Amino acid sequence: MLLRGGRLDRRLDEGLPLRELRRVMREWRRTRPFWAGLLLILGGTELLLVPLSPLTVLVSLGLGGTAAIGIGVALVVAGGFLWLRPHTRHYVSLNALILSVLSFAATNLGGFVVGMALGIAGSAMGFGWTPTPDDAAGRTKVRDHQGTRTLAVLLPVVIIGASLHGSPARAAGAGGITAARIPPTVTTTLFAPKGFLLAGVRTIPTADGPLKVMVLRMDAASLTDYRLSTRDGSRELSLGADTLDLSGRVTLYLTKFSGCLEGVLCLTFTPDRLPVPPVVPPFVFMTDVDAEQALVTSDSIVAGGLTLGARP
Repeated sequence: MLLRGGRLDRRLDEGLPLRELRRVMREWRRTRPFWAGLLLILGGTELLLVPLSPLTVLVSLGLGGTAAIGIGVALVVAGGFLWLRPHTRHYVSLNALILSVLSFAATNLGGFVVGMALGIAGSAMGFGWTPTPDDAAGRTKVRDHQGTRTLAVLLPVVIIGASLHGSPARAAGAGGITAARIPPTVTTTLFAPKGFLLAGVRTIPTADGPLKVMVLRMDAASLTDYRLSTRDGSRELSLGADTLDLSGRVTLYLTKFSGCLEGVLCLTFTPDRLPVPPVVPPFVFMTDVDAEQALVTSDSIVAGGLTLGARP
């Protein structure tokens, strides 16, 4: 019987090749939800391989095949985040779980159930993983920059997209426009962005002085049952639209943003409490959104069923 730390166990370990490399890998593996990330990567890979397999009779290569590729890539990316940014495990695991369950209906039965099962198991393990006391004391933080460099190699599309959205050409943002004294309140039953990116926190000018806001940038956004209300002096002004479509360099300046992610998890974000990671996958949407919108800029705004109102 081999006991961990015993003489026979050490002798066996010394006899195996690449001893130093295996030691480094063990240390690296213990500071992150390694097996959870591996299961997500395997599940995503399985979802990717099914529509690309020669089983053209059994496998749908239409919408189901396209969805399988999208969800498969997302699960592989989620596994990479668990390996390289373990502090994001709760947010990443929740999204991976939703996608894994969704794959059963949206893809080829979740990769014939195998990919879905691997994704669910990996999500549960990632959400429940807890760092050791040494990791909580800072071991993970010491390696955080190293993980970020690795992430830049593994996820070039995400990094390039973030750099484009955060380029100096767009840093001007509001272009010197003075925002309202009190941010209007915005509600919508469905908020579906495209190319969404949290660009950070900044201050914008208002009639009462600088205001700290979150900056959200996206290529386009669709809002359903849009309602905006603001107070100008003694009257409350309101604007409503059945649908509101923003496109072309859309930027939102918000002091508060709350809603239900994928219609399941309800969250609230403020300039002092930001989501992680800053780059949000393109398939994410939010329902029952309630926001305080200081300013919005967009190349194009198309409203359907527009209504205006004023009351004391």
